[in-house]
Amino acid sequence: MRSRGFDSLMEGYERVIARPNPINEHFYNGIFTRYQHPVLTREHIPPFWMYDANPVTNPYMMQRLGVNATLNSGALKLNGKYCLVVRVEGMDRKSFFAVAESDRPTEGFRFRDYPILLPDTEKQETNVYDMRLTQHEDGWIYGVFCSESKDTSVSDLSAAVAAAGIVRTKDLETWERLPNLVTLRSPQQRNVVLHPEFVEGKYAFYTRPMDDFIETGSGGGIGFGLCADIAHPVIDEEKIINLRRYHTITESKNGAGAVPIKTDRGWIHIAHGVRNTAAGLRYVLYAFATALDDPARVIAEPSGMLLGPLGRERVGDVSNVVFTNGAIADGDGKVYIYYASSDTRMHVAETDVDRLCDYVFNTPSDPLRSADCVRQRAELISRNLKYLRG
Repeated sequence: MRSRGFDSLMEGYERVIARPNPINEHFYNGIFTRYQHPVLTREHIPPFWMYDANPVTNPYMMQRLGVNATLNSGALKLNGKYCLVVRVEGMDRKSFFAVAESDRPTEGFRFRDYPILLPDTEKQETNVYDMRLTQHEDGWIYGVFCSESKDTSVSDLSAAVAAAGIVRTKDLETWERLPNLVTLRSPQQRNVVLHPEFVEGKYAFYTRPMDDFIETGSGGGIGFGLCADIAHPVIDEEKIINLRRYHTITESKNGAGAVPIKTDRGWIHIAHGVRNTAAGLRYVLYAFATALDDPARVIAEPSGMLLGPLGRERVGDVSNVVFTNGAIADGDGKVYIYYASSDTRMHVAETDVDRLCDYVFNTPSDPLRSADCVRQRAELISRNLKYLRG
């Protein structure tokens, strides 16, 4: 096997960073635009994170600390740069967070020199992943993520406990760790989102109630609760604002998704959900809205927004798995949705605020019955034929 020098590794890395990312001209649905290449892959990891560059101590230029994947990232725009706080998974399957940034929303992302070193305040914590970033009106940037620990109440070595960890920063460089979120209704939490504005003078969280690490909470769905003090985050009353429904894309909700986007018609949420039926698995992104004057009130039924790499659902095929933690609404009205797929890489889709509002408020919601699905399609065909025939 031929060994490569460290300089050769760096040259390959720079070529990956500089690669253009043109629009995928073959895909069109009127809702969003896809790009040909992922924005972040394991090839975007700096070689000096993985290799000992000294040929004396690493004569075969072996990976010393390898990386397996780049996954679900939070996203925001800071000081003119598009910033992603990415879940980077090592070869040991442990994850850590790292900031990648670019002057352009769809290409040129480069990781900062060092990963994020979180304050080690949770001594039982074994893994962290999937951070959502919120630029809050209190002036802080908050990161809410999954804090995973060993479940010591059982002897099963695979059993775990999930909590919502919280950090805050002003620059994505220096991070302050706050206590994990406590919800009195639900023993565990994952995929929690902090609302960017105060509600009734309190911090508002969209939650995902869970009875244990895998099972969603009884009567689960998307929850909502208020917290008076972010430095001591406790939600006394957690109410379900959007229920799971059998045989729909929201059958297994994974929380409120990305931080909601404020529009004239409401707060737009882009989230991911799983429908697991006898016909096969469907993993999709969906969108819904909450009211401007009451972010706990859902005002549009979720609609299916399929962003998977194949652009379609296939029975029994999980290659269209998609997850999103982050979206950036730019000043010109464009929206960039950053999502991971089953190829373990970060992708981007582009849309705009007007299209999102049109989609959420005017697209029929996912029907429960097959007969309703056919009826909806027949009605659309009938309207189109009347229009086309004059």
